[in-house]
Amino acid sequence: MSTTFHGLPVHDLLPALDRGEEPPAAGAAAWRISLGYRYGGKTEFAEAWRRFLDAVDTTQVRALVVGAWWAGEYDGLADPLAVITGSADRLPALEALFLGDVDYEECEISWLQMCDITPVFEAFPRLTDVTVRGGSGLRLQPVRHDRLRSLCFETGGLPGRVVRALGECDFPELAQLDLWLGVDEYGGDHALEDLAPLLAGTRLPALRTLGLQNSEYQDDIAAAVAQAPVVARLDHLALGMGVLTDEGAAALLEGQPLTHLTTLDLEHHYISEGMQQRLTEALAGVAVDLSGAQDEEDEEDRYVAVSE
Repeated sequence: MSTTFHGLPVHDLLPALDRGEEPPAAGAAAWRISLGYRYGGKTEFAEAWRRFLDAVDTTQVRALVVGAWWAGEYDGLADPLAVITGSADRLPALEALFLGDVDYEECEISWLQMCDITPVFEAFPRLTDVTVRGGSGLRLQPVRHDRLRSLCFETGGLPGRVVRALGECDFPELAQLDLWLGVDEYGGDHALEDLAPLLAGTRLPALRTLGLQNSEYQDDIAAAVAQAPVVARLDHLALGMGVLTDEGAAALLEGQPLTHLTTLDLEHHYISEGMQQRLTEALAGVAVDLSGAQDEEDEEDRYVAVSE
C-alpha cells in the first residue's frame, strides 16, 4: 500500500478515527479510504465515505486514495465509484485519485473487479493525477480532460477496449502515461495496433514520459517504439516488466536515435549480457535501467513481472 501519493503522505482515515486521532489539515494529506480486513463485512463503503465527509473539510482535499472498497466478499467498484463521483461538489479541489491501492495480501491485482471509470474524468475537472490498479471489468469511453498530467494503469491484463479508448481520448496536458499491459490470460486482450494512436502522440502533445510495460510481446512493442513519432519528444521511456529479449533491444538500437532520453527503463528483461553492453555503450548519456535480468532460455517459461 502506498505511503505517499501526489507528493503527499497517505493518511489512513478509518483506523485514525477509531483511535481518536486529530486528523491532519485537509490539504496536507492524501486521504485513504479503505475497508480492509478490519472493516470487511462490518462497514459498507458508503458508510466509510460518510465518515470521511463528516470528519474532513473536503473542500480542501487535494488527493484521495481508494483502497479495499468491498465489505466481506470481493465486490465491484461501480457502486463505490458512484458514491465518490456523486460527491464531486464536496471535493472541488481534488487533483489526484488512486483507485485500487490494494496489495496482494488483500486481493491479487487481476481479481480486482473494476468498472467504467469515465465518470471520474467527467466529475472532477481539476484532476491532474490518476492511477488505476486492476483490469478486470475495466472500461473507459473516449473523453477529453484539459488538466490531466499523469495517468497510470497498473494491471495484470489491460483490456484492449481501454487501450483503444485511450487512443481516442484528448488529454492536451498529459505529460506521463504508464500502461502495465499484462497478459491475455488475465484480460489483456490488446494488440500491437491498439497502441498505434498512442505512439503517434497526436492527441498527447505534452507527453514526455511513456511506459508500455509488462507485456508478453515486449519485443514487438520495442520495434514499434523504435519508429514511433512520439519518441522524439520523450524524456523518459519505460519498456520493462515484460518479455523483452535481444530482438527487441536490437530494434531499439537500429531505430531512431534514443540518445536524447534522460532515462530508459528496461527493468525485468531477458536481454543477454552482450546486448546489455551494447545498449549501455550506445546510450552512454542515458540512464539505462537493466536491473532484473532473467536467464530463462525456454521461451515458454518466460513471464511478465505482474500478471495474477
